[in-house]
Amino acid sequence: MHFCGFCRGCYERAKKPGWGGGRCEHGSPWHPRAEACRMDSVGDTLQRLRETFSAGRTRPAEFRATQLEGLGRFLRDNKQLLQEALARDLRKPDFEAEVSEFSMAQHEIHLALRNLRAWMKDEKVPRSLGTQLDRAFIRKEPFGLVLIIVPWNYPLNLTLVPLVGALAAGNCVVLKPSEISKNMEQVLAEVLPRYLDQSCFAMVLGGPEETGQLLEHRFDYIFFTGSPRVGRIVMTAAAKHLTPVTLELGGKNPCYVDDNCDPETVANRVAFFRYFNTGQTCVAPDYVLCSPEMQERLLPALQSTIARFFGEDPRSSPNLGRIINDKHFQRLQGLLGCGRVAIGGQSDQSDRYIAPTVLVDVQETEPVMQEEIFGPILPIVNVRSLDEAIDFINRREKPLALYAFSKSSEVVKQVLARTSSGGFCGNDGFMHVSLASLPFGGVGASGMGRYHGKFSFDTFSHHRACLLRSQGMEKVYSIRYPPYTPRNLRMLLVAMETRSCSCTLL
Repeated sequence: MHFCGFCRGCYERAKKPGWGGGRCEHGSPWHPRAEACRMDSVGDTLQRLRETFSAGRTRPAEFRATQLEGLGRFLRDNKQLLQEALARDLRKPDFEAEVSEFSMAQHEIHLALRNLRAWMKDEKVPRSLGTQLDRAFIRKEPFGLVLIIVPWNYPLNLTLVPLVGALAAGNCVVLKPSEISKNMEQVLAEVLPRYLDQSCFAMVLGGPEETGQLLEHRFDYIFFTGSPRVGRIVMTAAAKHLTPVTLELGGKNPCYVDDNCDPETVANRVAFFRYFNTGQTCVAPDYVLCSPEMQERLLPALQSTIARFFGEDPRSSPNLGRIINDKHFQRLQGLLGCGRVAIGGQSDQSDRYIAPTVLVDVQETEPVMQEEIFGPILPIVNVRSLDEAIDFINRREKPLALYAFSKSSEVVKQVLARTSSGGFCGNDGFMHVSLASLPFGGVGASGMGRYHGKFSFDTFSHHRACLLRSQGMEKVYSIRYPPYTPRNLRMLLVAMETRSCSCTLL
């Protein structure tokens, strides 16, 4: 297992004035501001981080702001390097990288820096008559040692956005980037530690085996983004230590298209969000539900849109990325055999290329409707009515996102009111994810917990209930004590009442 950071002995030696680099005691070359150090003991590094947290080093607002500013410099100083890594891993277009990776991460950093002291401030709460002389408030405290496990599909965004929340909340962090997006993993490992105080930050490199070993240790919070299958493994490991978790999972996101729609508008928006990042997006529309009549109108519009977006030969388009690796390519290629290919369907394993594809005549029992697609394939399933579409959605697992298209606001409102999902967007794709003022997270099988903006800070903070009372007024408070009397009970119940909440005992 590799760590970006120092083991305790090497770290202490690196702090000595005038030390400029060399080899750590494990034999690996490194510099105190940059290189990764091979470590034999996971416990050594976790203990170092715990000692930093116990010493209170991460709690001051100034320290937290310094770490956030470091993340901002990391993005600015290394933008070209990071873009190249995204291009090598996913052949991600610069436009998509800017919109979905750099811009969102930078916005989260700026938002946290602007609001950090306000978020940290004790939150006053309403008091009862019997607590009017007391101070009652919620204090946001860091959990302590946090583990963040990152997926490969948005490897920069999904590293930095939760990291912003964890550092803003005052935690020490162990970061596990995805080994699948190997070029981004390398850049993060070699460069990111230079911008953070390594007494409170470490990075673990490796695959499933290393992640499994890491999960054997106790953390104070675990934040995982990935598949439901691995999410269950993470939650099982966390349960052994009663560690709270956020699980940002996936699922099959329905997209209902009403007959009362403009097919060209729907085609533009559905195709953009389905094929963005080559379909490798957890909140992408996973399948379309519409009537046979709407399908006949929608197919030519989708054909025209795909040609306009990517040209007659999408393989040569600079606007279409590639599948992350051969394993995922082969899985997707197998899904092309479901239903009937109405648009696209071409593939080339040597280039990990799959054309933007639309499938029709798809049965609910086929594999393409049983697993999250995570690729540029869009099945269309026919339903006879809005009620049938809602029944179809509700008998499946709750999705991470749900979409409804209609010129009738009542139709969109019905889909919203009669279904459940992590997020919802009417007449567009995953634009709700772009708002830091909205929480992002799943429900049921699509995950638990939420983040983005202040929600990230709150996720990585323990909300501690506090009440401070003086030692005076004992005669007033004595109505609580035995021997109990009906008169004292009546007085106590009145004292416990508040205008806005029901309170706990005095």
